[in-house]
Amino acid sequence: MIQDFKVKGGPQAGRAHLPLLRREIQQRGLDGFIVPHEDEYQNEYLPEATDRLAWLTGFTGSAGAAVVTAAQAVILVDGRYTLQVRDQVDDALFAFADLVSVGIAGWLRANAKAGEKFGYDPRVHNPDALAGIEAAAVAIGAQLIAQDDNLIDAVWTDQPPMPTASLSVQPFAFSGQSHDDKIVQTANAIGQTGVGATVITAPASIAWLFNIRGGDVMCSPLPLSTAVVRDDGSAELFINPAKMTDEVRSHLGNRVGIRTEDELPEALKALTGVNVGLDPASASAWVFDHVKKSGAHIHRMDDPCALPRACKNAAEVEGSRQAHIRDGAALTRFLYFMAGEEAQSGQMNEISAAIKLEEFRHATGVLKDLSFESISAAGSNGPHCHYRVNEQTNLALETGSLYLVDSGGQYVDGTTDVTRTIAIGEPSEEMRDRFTRVLKGHIALSLVRFPKGTTGTHLDILARAPLWEMGLDYAHGTGHGVGAYLGVHEGPQRIAKAWNDTPLMPGMIVSNEPGYYKTGEYGIRIENLQVVSEAQDIDGGEEAMLGFETLTLAPIDHRLIVKELLSADEKAWLNAYHARVLAIHKTALNDAEAEWLAEVCAPV
Repeated sequence: MIQDFKVKGGPQAGRAHLPLLRREIQQRGLDGFIVPHEDEYQNEYLPEATDRLAWLTGFTGSAGAAVVTAAQAVILVDGRYTLQVRDQVDDALFAFADLVSVGIAGWLRANAKAGEKFGYDPRVHNPDALAGIEAAAVAIGAQLIAQDDNLIDAVWTDQPPMPTASLSVQPFAFSGQSHDDKIVQTANAIGQTGVGATVITAPASIAWLFNIRGGDVMCSPLPLSTAVVRDDGSAELFINPAKMTDEVRSHLGNRVGIRTEDELPEALKALTGVNVGLDPASASAWVFDHVKKSGAHIHRMDDPCALPRACKNAAEVEGSRQAHIRDGAALTRFLYFMAGEEAQSGQMNEISAAIKLEEFRHATGVLKDLSFESISAAGSNGPHCHYRVNEQTNLALETGSLYLVDSGGQYVDGTTDVTRTIAIGEPSEEMRDRFTRVLKGHIALSLVRFPKGTTGTHLDILARAPLWEMGLDYAHGTGHGVGAYLGVHEGPQRIAKAWNDTPLMPGMIVSNEPGYYKTGEYGIRIENLQVVSEAQDIDGGEEAMLGFETLTLAPIDHRLIVKELLSADEKAWLNAYHARVLAIHKTALNDAEAEWLAEVCAPV
């Protein structure tokens, strides 16, 4: 793709579309309507056809919700988007609230009135979140009323059609396991829990299970579809037939029945008397309702594909290594360019820099797509953690400022995600101090050894401690899972303050991305991807330990490092990392690039 930098969202959306929704609410005899960010597949990144929250409010972030009544409207976002939402959403139309501490349920408790009726689309809510909202409504005497269709769809006159991108087969060389074996593995897993069938709704799990990839979601090779797997090893895929190819039909063979999406309700109805496994985190309330109405017995369980998908096999890990070598060389060439006179003298802007980086990735000849829209943030845009540059917000890379670029690529053998912060001109001492503290946290999370059973929550403090010493912090998680030519954000593992009960296991890929953000001035983040690996035995140790192998390979700006703040062990890690970057990339670069890389990778 070539990233689109046209203005997306913005206050004009609310001014044009909020009255249309309010009219529809009134015509249906409702008092309000709930609009989550999620779509029918509980996706984080959405096809344009289901990006309903953005259409209504102008907010283009990847998490949020809105509640609209005749007299009030609120948009709720988390800490990553507190700055962005105020730029994109008209505060004369929408109040702002916190998605985590307040949430839809909290807003209803504080604002809804007894007797009011709030409509919702059960296809775009998971059952647990919906139960919390419903409990809040009941507590004040209000009602939630399920709608057969989405009110946004009813008034969105130029709504784009649903995508119909063709499927492709993920080669065995990169999947490392046949789809037949995965289906049998899944069938055995659900059978051991007494479940006769499971409905899989997460597109990433479907892609993994059947060794297929799609193109329905920007920057993620996902096929929007649903699957049913039974304990006898049979499987059905419910998908728009326009996406199927002869190659994919041949690949799936006789084991997988191909049915249309319109046949899903009847298929769920046919599960009468069966114990059906459903994951409340990924299956919608609509799926739960239909399975319950069929007379089946619902067994709540985790998506049986989620954990094996997260624990990459040897072929997937090696594919990721190779993707990161290729991607790291492209990023290193970009960093060399950014160290040159054109960038350092303030002649570049956020858009031109992002385009330049994408050109280097395309020059590999094997880039499938970006893994997300690049976060190309200069100066005062840097504190917007999930900033997306457009023609209106585009800033110059001014001397004496910091430039933060968070980007990644999709390759058939792996998915990358990397952030580097670059000094433009001479950085201030405060910038160097904050950068070094972020680096210290990053190194701590790279060096840690931990026993089996440790979760990302247990490790999160390591990345924050150097900032906490100065009374500083950052309002996002420290690490997310990453797929194997799948989504750039993947569970169930995560490194964050919030509790996560999934232990870190060998083969899991996670990001390591502490940061610091000074509102109105600059943002700092250092991000590498790491894979959980068996650690070397520790002399005198009594337990087998796990650790991380760093996958991302690109230099870290030494001009921003206060060397005196680094311990001997931290310097040793940085020197070893840079020596590895140099050894791997120097033959892929031209003479000038290689000479520069040797300089910036010199030991501290």
